[in-house]
Amino acid sequence: MATAGSERMARMAELDIDPGKLEAYCRLLSEEIEASVALEPGVLMLHAVALKDEPGKIRILEVYANQRDYEAHLQTPHFLRYKTLTAGMVRSLTLVDVAPIAMRAKPATFSAS
Repeated sequence: MATAGSERMARMAELDIDPGKLEAYCRLLSEEIEASVALEPGVLMLHAVALKDEPGKIRILEVYANQRDYEAHLQTPHFLRYKTLTAGMVRSLTLVDVAPIAMRAKPATFSAS
Protein backbone atom coordinates (compact mmCIF):
# COMPACT_ATOMS: atom_id res chain seq x y z
CA MET A 1 0.00 0.00 0.00
CA ALA A 2 1.74 3.20 -1.15
CA THR A 3 0.86 6.24 0.89
CA ALA A 4 2.44 9.56 1.76
CA GLY A 5 5.57 8.84 3.73
CA SER A 6 5.88 5.34 2.28
CA GLU A 7 9.67 5.73 2.27
CA ARG A 8 9.49 5.48 6.05
CA MET A 9 10.81 2.33 7.62
CA ALA A 10 8.86 0.88 10.54
CA ARG A 11 9.49 -2.13 12.69
CA MET A 12 8.03 -3.73 15.80
CA ALA A 13 10.52 -5.37 18.13
CA GLU A 14 9.09 -8.05 20.43
CA LEU A 15 11.39 -8.87 23.33
CA ASP A 16 11.25 -11.25 26.25
CA ILE A 17 13.44 -9.98 29.11
CA ASP A 18 14.86 -12.01 32.00
CA PRO A 19 12.61 -11.03 34.97
CA GLY A 20 15.60 -10.68 37.31
CA LYS A 21 17.16 -8.15 34.96
CA LEU A 22 14.03 -6.24 33.93
CA GLU A 23 14.71 -3.07 35.94
CA ALA A 24 18.25 -2.73 34.57
CA TYR A 25 17.02 -3.48 31.05
CA CYS A 26 14.32 -0.80 31.20
CA ARG A 27 16.84 1.77 32.42
CA LEU A 28 19.21 1.00 29.53
CA LEU A 29 16.36 0.97 27.01
CA SER A 30 15.13 4.37 28.23
CA GLU A 31 18.64 5.83 27.92
CA GLU A 32 19.00 4.44 24.39
CA ILE A 33 15.62 5.78 23.27
CA GLU A 34 16.34 9.24 24.71
CA ALA A 35 19.72 9.41 22.94
CA SER A 36 18.35 8.11 19.63
CA VAL A 37 15.49 10.60 19.44
CA ALA A 38 17.65 13.51 20.60
CA LEU A 39 20.71 12.83 18.43
CA GLU A 40 19.39 11.21 15.24
CA PRO A 41 17.18 13.28 12.92
CA GLY A 42 16.16 10.12 11.03
CA VAL A 43 14.71 8.49 14.14
CA LEU A 44 11.12 9.68 13.96
CA MET A 45 9.66 7.65 16.81
CA LEU A 46 10.63 5.02 19.36
CA HIS A 47 7.88 3.89 21.71
CA ALA A 48 8.42 1.09 24.23
CA VAL A 49 5.66 -0.62 26.18
CA ALA A 50 5.31 -3.74 28.31
CA LEU A 51 2.41 -6.16 28.33
CA LYS A 52 0.38 -5.38 31.48
CA ASP A 53 0.23 -8.93 32.78
CA GLU A 54 3.74 -9.84 31.59
CA PRO A 55 6.12 -6.92 32.23
CA GLY A 56 9.07 -8.82 30.80
CA LYS A 57 7.37 -8.87 27.39
CA ILE A 58 8.49 -5.58 25.84
CA ARG A 59 7.25 -4.18 22.54
CA ILE A 60 9.07 -1.35 20.75
CA LEU A 61 7.56 0.50 17.79
CA GLU A 62 10.38 2.05 15.77
CA VAL A 63 9.83 4.50 12.90
CA TYR A 64 12.68 5.90 10.81
CA ALA A 65 12.67 8.40 7.95
CA ASN A 66 13.98 5.67 5.64
CA GLN A 67 15.97 2.43 5.52
CA ARG A 68 19.28 4.32 5.36
CA ASP A 69 18.51 6.12 8.65
CA TYR A 70 17.58 2.81 10.27
CA GLU A 71 20.88 1.26 9.18
CA ALA A 72 22.79 4.31 10.45
CA HIS A 73 20.98 4.02 13.80
CA LEU A 74 22.31 0.47 14.21
CA GLN A 75 25.90 1.81 14.05
CA THR A 76 25.57 4.64 16.59
CA PRO A 77 27.59 4.46 19.83
CA HIS A 78 24.46 4.67 22.00
CA PHE A 79 22.73 1.80 20.19
CA LEU A 80 25.84 -0.39 20.22
CA ARG A 81 26.25 0.29 23.97
CA TYR A 82 22.61 -0.71 24.55
CA LYS A 83 23.00 -3.93 22.51
CA THR A 84 26.21 -4.89 24.33
CA LEU A 85 24.95 -4.16 27.85
CA THR A 86 21.57 -5.85 27.37
CA ALA A 87 22.78 -8.95 25.50
CA GLY A 88 22.53 -11.17 28.60
CA MET A 89 19.13 -9.73 29.58
CA VAL A 90 17.20 -10.53 26.41
CA ARG A 91 15.82 -14.08 26.31
CA SER A 92 14.30 -13.64 22.85
CA LEU A 93 13.97 -10.97 20.17
CA THR A 94 11.68 -10.98 17.16
CA LEU A 95 11.77 -8.14 14.62
CA VAL A 96 8.58 -7.64 12.62
CA ASP A 97 8.52 -5.28 9.66
CA VAL A 98 5.32 -3.27 9.67
CA ALA A 99 3.76 -0.75 7.28
CA PRO A 100 2.66 2.60 8.69
CA ILE A 101 -1.02 3.25 8.09
CA ALA A 102 -1.91 6.20 10.32
CA MET A 103 0.39 7.55 13.01
CA ARG A 104 -0.14 10.80 14.86
CA ALA A 105 1.16 12.20 18.11
CA LYS A 106 0.70 15.38 20.05
CA PRO A 107 3.81 17.60 20.08
CA ALA A 108 4.26 17.33 23.85
CA THR A 109 5.80 14.13 25.17
CA PHE A 110 5.08 12.34 28.40
CA SER A 111 7.20 10.16 30.60
CA ALA A 112 6.18 6.93 32.21
CA SER A 113 5.96 6.95 35.97
